[in-house]
Amino acid sequence: MTQASEQDNEDFRTRATDGIDEAPLIALAGGLAVGALLAALLPRTEAEKRALRPVGDKLSGTAKAAAGAAKEAGTSRLAELGLTPEKGRETLRSIFEGAGEAAKTSAQAALDAARTRE
Repeated sequence: MTQASEQDNEDFRTRATDGIDEAPLIALAGGLAVGALLAALLPRTEAEKRALRPVGDKLSGTAKAAAGAAKEAGTSRLAELGLTPEKGRETLRSIFEGAGEAAKTSAQAALDAARTRE
């Protein structure tokens, strides 16, 4: 190494150490981010897969249970408010029928107006 590059390395080490001393939490967060990036980029080994499978299964089960509980609570609350699937179908049917009737009435009014002008 040349003397200039050795000096550059020393300057870098000094700046890095000073930065860590001044903001240790930022340095920790940066280190965690770099570690997570490396872990995401490197392929998993069979040993890691075997070791982490129970954790993944537990997280998956917990997420499914939470989603099921949220769905059940939401469905229950909607039912309490009278917002059932049947009520929704009735409302949509009423909207479509009303829109159809409005379209027919508008078309008839336009036809009548055109005939009257002739």
